[in-house]
Amino acid sequence: MVLYGMQLPVQSQSTLYAEPWEAAAGPGDLVEIARTADRTGFEYIATCDHVAIPRRLASAMSTVWYDPVATLSFLAAATERVRLLSHVAVVGLRHPLVTAKQYATLDHLSAGRLVLGVGAGHVPEEFEALGVDFERRGSVLDETIDALRAALGPDEFPSFRGKRFAFEGLGQRPRPAQPRVPVWVGGSSPAAVRRAALKGDGWLPQGDPRDRLPAQIARLKELRTEAGITDPIEIGAIAEPLYVGDAAWDVGRRTLTGKPDALAESLRAYGAMGVDQIQVRFRSRSRSELTDQMAAFAADVAPHLNSQEYGNGQA
Repeated sequence: MVLYGMQLPVQSQSTLYAEPWEAAAGPGDLVEIARTADRTGFEYIATCDHVAIPRRLASAMSTVWYDPVATLSFLAAATERVRLLSHVAVVGLRHPLVTAKQYATLDHLSAGRLVLGVGAGHVPEEFEALGVDFERRGSVLDETIDALRAALGPDEFPSFRGKRFAFEGLGQRPRPAQPRVPVWVGGSSPAAVRRAALKGDGWLPQGDPRDRLPAQIARLKELRTEAGITDPIEIGAIAEPLYVGDAAWDVGRRTLTGKPDALAESLRAYGAMGVDQIQVRFRSRSRSELTDQMAAFAADVAPHLNSQEYGNGQA
């Protein structure tokens, strides 16, 4: 069954995807969007993670990157069922006990709705400022995931010993509400796919086009089989930008737009590849247009994502 979630607007405003209206938006807009997602059946809402953006990248990335733990905790109080995903937390920038304290508290406060998405990061200056070796960020992330598995487990006094991190006899409460916090690994490089296959409960590819996804999924499954891992893994995909209905404005040539049956048929291709959840993004000119698009998608497109008998159109 293919589920759907979304990266929240406003909380990160890279020029690659932010809409103009987001520049003047704030907490109230985030709450309304999160409540719409909660009410209309979205599986998760997601936030990004950057500590600080260097001046050389600020014009493209902007410096608007809300803290994921603070943002998801704020939105947890305004929602009831939607899962709360960090997509992705650059956990190698912080000691795993610090990360565990933050996200265990979030899971506790939200009654077990956390999905911890993790990634290696890509901005050297952030690592340098925080005293972390950028060139070894992959191996740092590998060990950090292992340390977080221990620190987010059921034991009040977790223990772990690795090359960089070691702890024992140190208690942390509150514990997560979930017996096992799911860890989804982000990234599409060969190293990231291997990391997801060997260490993840889920995989969050970063912008793989449709024609590349089947080979990536096959490789991920092959790696798990070779390692003797039989547990299921949740496979994600980021869909093309969407606009439900006939837009009266230019939504861009890459945007999937049109009648709900055509959109549903197009998006069902992800399920055929073996994708379990798609991350959707809607073109919009205002918060109200965005929440209208979310509601239209949930009502008219989402119910047919798993049906092979609905529509013959092409998006």
